[in-house]
Amino acid sequence: MNTIVRIQDELKKLENPEKAKSCQKFFQTYKGGYGEGDQFWGVSVPRQRAIAKKFFKEISLQESGLLLSSKYHEERLTAVFILVLKYQKAKTEDEKQKVVNTYLNNIEGVNNWDIVDSSAHKILGPYLIDKDKSLLYELLDSENLWKQRIAIIATYHFISKNKYDDTIKMAKMMLPHKHDLIHKAVGWMLREVGKRDFNTEYTFLKKHYKAMPRTMLRYAIEKFDEELRQQFLIGSI
Repeated sequence: MNTIVRIQDELKKLENPEKAKSCQKFFQTYKGGYGEGDQFWGVSVPRQRAIAKKFFKEISLQESGLLLSSKYHEERLTAVFILVLKYQKAKTEDEKQKVVNTYLNNIEGVNNWDIVDSSAHKILGPYLIDKDKSLLYELLDSENLWKQRIAIIATYHFISKNKYDDTIKMAKMMLPHKHDLIHKAVGWMLREVGKRDFNTEYTFLKKHYKAMPRTMLRYAIEKFDEELRQQFLIGSI
Protein backbone atom coordinates (compact mmCIF):
# COMPACT_ATOMS: atom_id res chain seq x y z
CA MET A 1 0.00 0.00 0.00
CA ASN A 2 1.56 3.33 -1.03
CA THR A 3 1.87 6.24 1.35
CA ILE A 4 -0.88 8.31 -0.28
CA VAL A 5 -3.41 5.52 0.24
CA ARG A 6 -2.34 5.12 3.88
CA ILE A 7 -2.81 8.85 4.51
CA GLN A 8 -6.18 8.83 2.77
CA ASP A 9 -7.26 5.83 4.84
CA GLU A 10 -6.31 7.60 8.08
CA LEU A 11 -8.30 10.68 7.06
CA LYS A 12 -11.31 8.58 6.04
CA LYS A 13 -11.30 6.84 9.43
CA LEU A 14 -11.71 10.26 11.04
CA GLU A 15 -14.54 11.31 8.75
CA ASN A 16 -17.21 13.42 10.47
CA PRO A 17 -20.21 14.12 8.19
CA GLU A 18 -21.61 16.84 10.44
CA LYS A 19 -18.31 18.69 10.60
CA ALA A 20 -17.89 18.21 6.84
CA LYS A 21 -21.24 19.86 6.26
CA SER A 22 -20.24 22.76 8.51
CA CYS A 23 -16.93 23.14 6.65
CA GLN A 24 -18.72 23.30 3.31
CA LYS A 25 -20.70 26.27 4.57
CA PHE A 26 -17.73 27.94 6.29
CA PHE A 27 -15.48 27.65 3.24
CA GLN A 28 -18.22 28.74 0.83
CA THR A 29 -18.32 25.64 -1.37
CA TYR A 30 -21.68 26.65 -2.84
CA LYS A 31 -22.00 27.79 -6.44
CA GLY A 32 -20.36 31.19 -6.79
CA GLY A 33 -18.51 30.89 -3.47
CA TYR A 34 -14.75 31.23 -3.28
CA GLY A 35 -14.48 27.51 -2.43
CA GLU A 36 -17.03 26.33 -4.96
CA GLY A 37 -17.04 22.55 -5.34
CA ASP A 38 -14.53 21.79 -2.57
CA GLN A 39 -15.18 18.52 -0.72
CA PHE A 40 -14.51 17.68 2.93
CA TRP A 41 -14.05 14.68 5.19
CA GLY A 42 -14.71 16.78 8.29
CA VAL A 43 -11.34 16.08 9.95
CA SER A 44 -9.97 18.55 12.48
CA VAL A 45 -6.79 20.49 11.72
CA PRO A 46 -4.87 19.05 14.72
CA ARG A 47 -5.60 15.53 13.43
CA GLN A 48 -4.37 16.50 9.98
CA ARG A 49 -1.18 17.92 11.46
CA ALA A 50 -0.63 14.70 13.39
CA ILE A 51 -1.04 12.63 10.22
CA ALA A 52 1.38 14.91 8.35
CA LYS A 53 3.95 14.53 11.13
CA LYS A 54 3.53 10.75 11.06
CA PHE A 55 4.11 10.37 7.33
CA PHE A 56 6.23 13.31 6.13
CA LYS A 57 9.53 11.43 6.27
CA GLU A 58 8.40 8.47 4.20
CA ILE A 59 6.15 10.14 1.64
CA SER A 60 7.99 11.24 -1.48
CA LEU A 61 7.76 14.72 -2.96
CA GLN A 62 6.04 13.24 -6.00
CA GLU A 63 3.40 11.63 -3.80
CA SER A 64 3.05 14.87 -1.83
CA GLY A 65 2.30 16.68 -5.07
CA LEU A 66 -0.32 14.09 -6.01
CA LEU A 67 -1.93 14.48 -2.59
CA LEU A 68 -2.05 18.24 -3.15
CA SER A 69 -4.13 17.64 -6.27
CA SER A 70 -6.87 15.80 -4.34
CA LYS A 71 -10.50 16.91 -4.54
CA TYR A 72 -10.67 16.66 -0.74
CA HIS A 73 -9.73 19.75 1.20
CA GLU A 74 -8.18 17.85 4.12
CA GLU A 75 -5.90 15.90 1.80
CA ARG A 76 -4.61 19.11 0.25
CA LEU A 77 -4.14 20.77 3.63
CA THR A 78 -2.35 17.70 4.95
CA ALA A 79 -0.15 17.81 1.84
CA VAL A 80 1.01 21.37 2.57
CA PHE A 81 1.62 20.47 6.22
CA ILE A 82 3.88 17.71 4.88
CA LEU A 83 5.69 20.06 2.50
CA VAL A 84 6.25 22.59 5.29
CA LEU A 85 7.80 19.86 7.46
CA LYS A 86 9.95 18.68 4.57
CA TYR A 87 11.14 22.23 3.94
CA GLN A 88 11.91 22.85 7.60
CA LYS A 89 13.89 19.61 7.84
CA ALA A 90 15.75 20.10 4.54
CA LYS A 91 19.49 20.30 5.10
CA THR A 92 20.65 21.63 1.74
CA GLU A 93 19.60 24.32 -0.69
CA ASP A 94 18.92 21.62 -3.28
CA GLU A 95 16.51 19.84 -0.94
CA LYS A 96 14.72 23.11 -0.24
CA GLN A 97 14.53 23.88 -3.95
CA LYS A 98 12.86 20.51 -4.61
CA VAL A 99 10.21 21.19 -1.97
CA VAL A 100 9.56 24.64 -3.47
CA ASN A 101 9.31 23.13 -6.94
CA THR A 102 6.76 20.59 -5.72
CA TYR A 103 4.74 23.37 -4.12
CA LEU A 104 4.81 25.54 -7.23
CA ASN A 105 4.19 22.68 -9.66
CA ASN A 106 1.03 21.82 -7.73
CA ILE A 107 0.03 25.35 -6.80
CA GLU A 108 -3.48 24.90 -8.22
CA GLY A 109 -4.17 22.76 -5.16
CA VAL A 110 -3.25 25.62 -2.82
CA ASN A 111 -6.71 26.97 -3.38
CA ASN A 112 -8.31 28.06 -0.15
CA TRP A 113 -7.26 30.62 2.41
CA ASP A 114 -6.30 28.13 5.13
CA ILE A 115 -4.14 26.11 2.72
CA VAL A 116 -2.45 29.31 1.59
CA ASP A 117 -2.02 30.64 5.11
CA SER A 118 -0.53 27.36 6.34
CA SER A 119 2.18 27.26 3.71
CA ALA A 120 3.08 30.41 1.77
CA HIS A 121 5.11 32.11 4.53
CA LYS A 122 6.67 28.81 5.60
CA ILE A 123 7.87 27.65 2.19
CA LEU A 124 8.07 30.50 -0.32
CA GLY A 125 8.77 33.15 2.31
CA PRO A 126 11.94 31.62 3.75
CA TYR A 127 13.11 30.37 0.36
CA LEU A 128 12.88 33.81 -1.25
CA ILE A 129 14.05 35.93 1.69
CA ASP A 130 17.51 36.42 0.15
CA LYS A 131 16.54 35.88 -3.50
CA ASP A 132 14.86 37.75 -6.33
CA LYS A 133 11.18 38.28 -5.53
CA SER A 134 9.86 38.45 -9.11
CA LEU A 135 8.05 35.13 -8.64
CA LEU A 136 5.80 36.73 -6.03
CA TYR A 137 4.94 39.61 -8.33
CA GLU A 138 4.10 37.15 -11.11
CA LEU A 139 1.69 35.46 -8.71
CA LEU A 140 0.28 38.84 -7.72
CA ASP A 141 -0.29 39.74 -11.38
CA SER A 142 -1.94 36.41 -12.18
CA GLU A 143 -5.52 37.54 -11.49
CA ASN A 144 -5.94 34.25 -9.58
CA LEU A 145 -7.26 34.95 -6.09
CA TRP A 146 -5.25 32.20 -4.38
CA LYS A 147 -1.98 32.94 -6.17
CA GLN A 148 -2.38 36.58 -5.19
CA ARG A 149 -2.98 35.63 -1.57
CA ILE A 150 0.05 33.30 -1.67
CA ALA A 151 2.21 36.23 -2.78
CA ILE A 152 0.95 38.50 -0.01
CA ILE A 153 1.11 35.92 2.79
CA ALA A 154 4.62 34.83 1.73
CA THR A 155 5.80 38.28 2.85
CA TYR A 156 4.83 37.41 6.43
CA HIS A 157 8.23 35.73 6.68
CA PHE A 158 9.94 38.87 5.38
CA ILE A 159 8.09 40.91 8.01
CA SER A 160 9.33 38.55 10.73
CA LYS A 161 12.86 39.47 9.60
CA ASN A 162 12.04 43.20 9.67
CA LYS A 163 11.90 43.51 5.89
CA TYR A 164 8.77 45.39 4.89
CA ASP A 165 9.36 46.75 1.39
CA ASP A 166 7.59 43.98 -0.52
CA THR A 167 4.59 43.98 1.81
CA ILE A 168 4.19 47.73 1.42
CA LYS A 169 4.62 47.56 -2.36
CA MET A 170 2.07 44.75 -2.68
CA ALA A 171 -0.38 46.53 -0.39
CA LYS A 172 -0.31 49.54 -2.69
CA MET A 173 -0.79 47.35 -5.76
CA MET A 174 -3.78 45.60 -4.18
CA LEU A 175 -5.68 48.73 -3.10
CA PRO A 176 -8.13 48.43 -6.03
CA HIS A 177 -8.68 44.69 -5.54
CA LYS A 178 -12.34 43.66 -5.27
CA HIS A 179 -12.16 40.50 -3.17
CA ASP A 180 -12.62 40.47 0.59
CA LEU A 181 -10.04 37.71 1.07
CA ILE A 182 -7.34 39.93 -0.43
CA HIS A 183 -8.49 42.88 1.66
CA LYS A 184 -8.14 40.74 4.79
CA ALA A 185 -4.74 39.38 3.80
CA VAL A 186 -3.29 42.81 3.01
CA GLY A 187 -4.74 44.35 6.16
CA TRP A 188 -3.36 41.50 8.24
CA MET A 189 0.14 41.90 6.78
CA LEU A 190 0.07 45.67 7.32
CA ARG A 191 -0.94 45.05 10.93
CA GLU A 192 2.03 42.70 11.32
CA VAL A 193 4.33 45.39 9.93
CA GLY A 194 2.89 47.84 12.44
CA LYS A 195 3.58 45.51 15.35
CA ARG A 196 7.27 45.73 14.53
CA ASP A 197 7.53 49.18 12.95
CA PHE A 198 4.59 51.44 13.70
CA ASN A 199 5.95 54.34 11.68
CA THR A 200 6.21 52.30 8.48
CA GLU A 201 2.59 51.19 8.72
CA TYR A 202 1.35 54.59 9.84
CA THR A 203 3.12 56.36 6.97
CA PHE A 204 1.54 53.99 4.45
CA LEU A 205 -1.92 54.28 5.99
CA LYS A 206 -1.83 58.05 6.25
CA LYS A 207 -1.12 58.25 2.53
CA HIS A 208 -3.53 55.58 1.33
CA TYR A 209 -6.23 54.91 3.94
CA LYS A 210 -8.95 56.86 2.14
CA ALA A 211 -8.48 54.64 -0.91
CA MET A 212 -8.35 51.40 1.09
CA PRO A 213 -11.30 48.98 1.14
CA ARG A 214 -12.96 49.20 4.55
CA THR A 215 -12.13 45.62 5.53
CA MET A 216 -8.46 46.11 4.66
CA LEU A 217 -8.32 49.25 6.78
CA ARG A 218 -10.09 47.65 9.74
CA TYR A 219 -7.67 44.73 9.74
CA ALA A 220 -4.68 47.05 9.44
CA ILE A 221 -5.63 49.29 12.39
CA GLU A 222 -7.02 46.57 14.66
CA LYS A 223 -4.21 46.96 17.23
CA PHE A 224 -4.13 50.77 17.23
CA ASP A 225 -5.30 52.57 20.33
CA GLU A 226 -8.98 53.40 20.12
CA GLU A 227 -8.61 57.13 19.58
CA LEU A 228 -6.26 56.71 16.62
CA ARG A 229 -8.33 53.86 15.23
CA GLN A 230 -11.44 56.04 15.23
CA GLN A 231 -9.58 58.87 13.52
CA PHE A 232 -8.75 56.55 10.65
CA LEU A 233 -12.29 55.20 10.51
CA ILE A 234 -13.93 58.62 10.33
CA GLY A 235 -11.26 60.03 8.03
CA SER A 236 -9.86 62.70 10.32
CA ILE A 237 -6.13 61.89 10.07
